[in-house]
Amino acid sequence: MTSLTRRSTLALLGAATGALALPRRTVAAPIPRLALYGPPAGPSITLAHAVTAGLLTDIAEETRFNAWRSPDELRAGLASGEILASVVPIQAAANLYNRGFPIRLANAMTNGLLYVLAEDPGIAAIPDLAGRHIAVPFRGDTPEIIFGQLLAHYGLGPDDLQITYAGTPTEAMQLMLAGRVDAALTAEPSTTAAVLRGREAGKQIRRAINLQNAWGEMTGAAPVLPQAGLALTGTFLAEHGETVPALLTALEQATADVLAKPQAAAAHATKALGLPAPLLAASIPHANLVARPATEARADIERMLTAMGGTDLARIGGALPDADFYL
Repeated sequence: MTSLTRRSTLALLGAATGALALPRRTVAAPIPRLALYGPPAGPSITLAHAVTAGLLTDIAEETRFNAWRSPDELRAGLASGEILASVVPIQAAANLYNRGFPIRLANAMTNGLLYVLAEDPGIAAIPDLAGRHIAVPFRGDTPEIIFGQLLAHYGLGPDDLQITYAGTPTEAMQLMLAGRVDAALTAEPSTTAAVLRGREAGKQIRRAINLQNAWGEMTGAAPVLPQAGLALTGTFLAEHGETVPALLTALEQATADVLAKPQAAAAHATKALGLPAPLLAASIPHANLVARPATEARADIERMLTAMGGTDLARIGGALPDADFYL
């Protein structure tokens, strides 16, 4: 967990970053506490940096960031009311919204961070996975669904390749490093970890397939996969809705900082995410971090949800979410 009080961070407001400052938005009075959550992945570097660098002190007297480790943990936290503001897979947020759960999307925080890792130079595109053994994480959740849509687009079915399901991207990349599979579907920063660990072991592990590019080729659109964004529950909006404009402005600033000074941002996120700072810094250029307002990203989001929604859009509750889903 990364935690910071307002008093203890006032001295950091003008330091710790070198990026051009965006106009600050303030709230009438800071709320007592702001708890942000996210996975151990790229967008959470942005949140952890925002907390540690003091970019949220105009919004809350005390701010903290906590990492959740699996989609099941996220869903449990949302259901219990423990998690009110979190980076969430956008497909999962849309599904919850369409099923009546009070959740809304504030922004998109990545344009996609999925890759297929391989050492074999013969793997360079989705069709090359025919006859191969691939480790795939988070069965039934966003990475596996996106990957499945790409396989189907290229005519690859269950009989054309072997899939071993892993609990997390880290487990998937460990299976590949151990030589138990030919390739692994991973997300940053697990992708960078595999490349670095492979190098140490004398293996030429590489990002063989950029799923964002493959997605753009499939859809005929930009290579953009707005996988995850900040989602806010109805409880948060009822209690602290006035903070949303200032929060989004702060995350725009945090994103600019992370991209401009990845080493500093990684140092801010290392404890919260439980990952080494050099690894996080090396992963940032491959995480496609953004801070796009949800309404601005809506067309890309709807394109993604339509493609991954399945028959009758069953995976997202039967329909594209309406305009009220987008803050």
